[in-house]
Amino acid sequence: MERVIEMKGITKVFPGTIANDNVDFELLKGETHVLLGENGAGKTTLMNILYGLYQPDKGTIAVNGNNVKIMSPNDAIKLGIGMVHQHFMLVHNFTVAENIVLGTEPKKGIKLDMKKAINEVKELSSKYGFSIDPNSVIEDISVGQQQKVEILKALFRGAETLILDEPTAVLTPQEIDELGVIINNLKAEGKSVILITHKLKEVMSMSDRVTIVRRGKVTGIVKTSETSIEQLAELMVGRKVNLTVDKKEAKIGKVVLKIENLVAKDHRGLPAVNDVSLTVREGEILGIAGVDGNGQSELVEVLTGLRKAESGEIKLRDKDIFNKTTREIINQGMGHIPEDRHKRGLILKYSIYENAVLGSHHKKPFSKGIIMNYKYIRNYCSKLIKEFDVRTPNDEVVASALSGGNQQKLIAAREISKDPEIIIASQPTRGLDVGAIEYIHGRLVQERDKGRAVMLVSLELDEIMALSDRIAVMYDGKIVAILDRKDATEHKLGILMAGGSLENDGKEVKEHE
Repeated sequence: MERVIEMKGITKVFPGTIANDNVDFELLKGETHVLLGENGAGKTTLMNILYGLYQPDKGTIAVNGNNVKIMSPNDAIKLGIGMVHQHFMLVHNFTVAENIVLGTEPKKGIKLDMKKAINEVKELSSKYGFSIDPNSVIEDISVGQQQKVEILKALFRGAETLILDEPTAVLTPQEIDELGVIINNLKAEGKSVILITHKLKEVMSMSDRVTIVRRGKVTGIVKTSETSIEQLAELMVGRKVNLTVDKKEAKIGKVVLKIENLVAKDHRGLPAVNDVSLTVREGEILGIAGVDGNGQSELVEVLTGLRKAESGEIKLRDKDIFNKTTREIINQGMGHIPEDRHKRGLILKYSIYENAVLGSHHKKPFSKGIIMNYKYIRNYCSKLIKEFDVRTPNDEVVASALSGGNQQKLIAAREISKDPEIIIASQPTRGLDVGAIEYIHGRLVQERDKGRAVMLVSLELDEIMALSDRIAVMYDGKIVAILDRKDATEHKLGILMAGGSLENDGKEVKEHE
């Protein structure tokens, strides 16, 4: 088959780390090729080189058999290479059509021809099976829809090769299926797709071949039809990985968190949390399942002091924390692994050791009055780095220089090490590889076994099913059912997440606590 991309001997060194070490990669016409590896393995760096965001220190790149120098994304686009980044590059108060044509706007004389732009976007989206309204404003559409806009933006610019960086990290199960259909439509048009991912289930269902990268080097190239999830996990991490969560029977104790009749609005002033009542007890993991945008984020924000509620009650160990400040809530014993690690979890320009004590930095022994005890902080941070396997050259590195998974490990380390009464873990493994997921899952179960209360909010049904002792399903701002884990199936949860009701011997499944 025809090679559309050939990268040979690519080497890229950053201060203190070799991101790519003599890497070879090839892409054939009409194939979906997965670049698989742990966080920090060098996958995104390699694709950023192909897209012209970085220059290689050594190595060559050929596109359609011709050696090329790709000095910028503009060069890549001219060569028919488009990239959809993990963190989308969209103007939030522009419409879908405005974002897609941005920089290549159709003109009528000297004026922008928006009618033509809208028609072109409609034609393009129907060609590839996207159901998307060109007039919708970006901030009003779901994350899955935003991703489609990014893909359309690349196709509008003539992309023949599409690089998708962690495309399923923010998608619901239904949206992941839709993405699979879109990729098949692209291949049917003769386009080639590179997926950067660490999600083995999607690798098996979406790809033709897989190149595995570990610590900057290629450890294997396999045909998807000739491999297994277990083999890929071992090639990726360098050891056998336990893909199931080992859990003892829960020893459930007293109520730690009690929520009653909670009501809150979203950023537009519309109802987001609608009369929610829940309890979380010692020694249990309560999972909150639901399609993105059904009030889960607003519920977590209210519980952690990041959003004011309209009414209701929230008690942590019988102490009222309703509409208290974030610091007051932390001081009462709340740990929080936030869903957006960049916005809520870290100060990206601060060092790892400074980030390791955020939220506790004002307390002894980290500070003496207004003077920070940096010797103690750095010793403390070194222990966290070792215990939670945060991959970094040293503790002085700024948080923005860590890979996404290592940023997440740092946040989990900080929050778990505060010894909280309850941990609210919101999308705790978003963007993590199997090795890191195995570790975070193990830590959450360990905390539960110590008698800690854990509330897990996740869009990953597999994660909810694997970790939870009880599962609350959230739909349209309401808790529509609470099931014991042994009674829950993916099918049942899927029906509830879509707003349906369950019938068991002619009776509706009742909510229970």
